[in-house]
Amino acid sequence: MDISSSATDIMELNERIQRESAFVETINSEVGKVIIGQKYMLERLLLGVLSNGHILLEGVPGLAKTLAIKTLSTAVRADFSRIQFTPDLLPADLIGTMIYNMHQNKFEVKKGPVFSNFILADEINRAPGKVQSALLQAMQEREVTIGDTTFKLEEPFLVMATQNPIEQEGTYPLPEAQLDRFMLKVVISYPEFDDEQLIMRMNVNQKFGKVDPVLDKDTLLRARKVVREVYMDEKIERYILDIVFATRTPEKYNLQSLKPLINYGGSPRASINLALASKAYAFIKRRGYVIPEDVRAVCNDVMRHRIGVTYEAEAENITSEDIVSQILNAVEVP
Repeated sequence: MDISSSATDIMELNERIQRESAFVETINSEVGKVIIGQKYMLERLLLGVLSNGHILLEGVPGLAKTLAIKTLSTAVRADFSRIQFTPDLLPADLIGTMIYNMHQNKFEVKKGPVFSNFILADEINRAPGKVQSALLQAMQEREVTIGDTTFKLEEPFLVMATQNPIEQEGTYPLPEAQLDRFMLKVVISYPEFDDEQLIMRMNVNQKFGKVDPVLDKDTLLRARKVVREVYMDEKIERYILDIVFATRTPEKYNLQSLKPLINYGGSPRASINLALASKAYAFIKRRGYVIPEDVRAVCNDVMRHRIGVTYEAEAENITSEDIVSQILNAVEVP
C-alpha cells in the first residue's frame, strides 16, 4: 500500500470515528446532570465500557462511585445490579443456584445478580476468595455455570468493583493474579472546592437532574467494534511494548535504579489492555488514530496494579505509580 492511499484510508477512518463517537458528548452531558466533577472517573468508566474491560475503583467513601455507574447504566439503557460484598457472602448469592420446585418436582435455576449489564461489586475485598473467584470467572469467561448448565452473560457486561483504601480490618485483599483481570485500576480523589459546593447545594435542596437514556445497547456494541478499528501505527505498538518491557527488565532501558524496586512487571495482559485503552481514549477524543499522548494518558490506570513493588520500595515509600512515571520519562517517545 503506498503512502497516499494509506493517508486517505486514515482520513476516511477519522471521519467515520468522528461520526460514530458523537454520542460521547451526549452521554457526558446526561451523566453530568447528576455527577458533579469526577470527569476523570467518568472518562475511565467510558473507556471500560468501550473497550470491554472491567474497572477497579479505589477511593474513600462518598465519592459517588456507586452513583456514577448507576447513572451511566441509565444513560446507556442497560440493566444494573449492585452487589454489596460482605464476609458472609456465598458464590450462590452472586451467580445463582438450583431451587427445588415442589409443584413440578424438579430443580430449577434461579439466576443471581451477576446476570446484568452493569455490575457494581461494592467493596469487593470484604468477601472471601471463593466469592471473588466466582465473580472473576464471570468477568473472564463471560459465562456462569449453575448445576450442569452453562449460561452466557449478555453483552455489554461491565464489572466495576470498588475497594476502600482506609479500612483494611476484616478484608480479603485481591490476589495479584486476580487484580490482573481488571483492565483499569482507577484511584479516585476528592472533588474540587467549587464542585463540592455545587454537590452540597444539590443535595441540601434535593435538586437532582433527571438522566434520560441516550444510548441503546446495540449502538454501544457497534461502537466497541469501531474502537478496535482505530489506527495504531507500529511505532506506537513498539512504544507500548517498551513501556511494559521496562517493568520487567528496567536495566535494558537505563533504569538500573528500578531493578531492586520491582518484584514483577506487567504481564501480556498489560500490553493488550494498554493498546485497547489507548484506542478507546482516541475514540473518546473523536480521533481515528492513536498518538503517544493517548498511551501516556491511560498508562497509570492500566499499569498501577500490574507492577509488584518490593519491600525495599515500600520502605522508601515508592509506589507503582512512581515507577510508571520514571519509565514514561525514560522510554523514548515515537
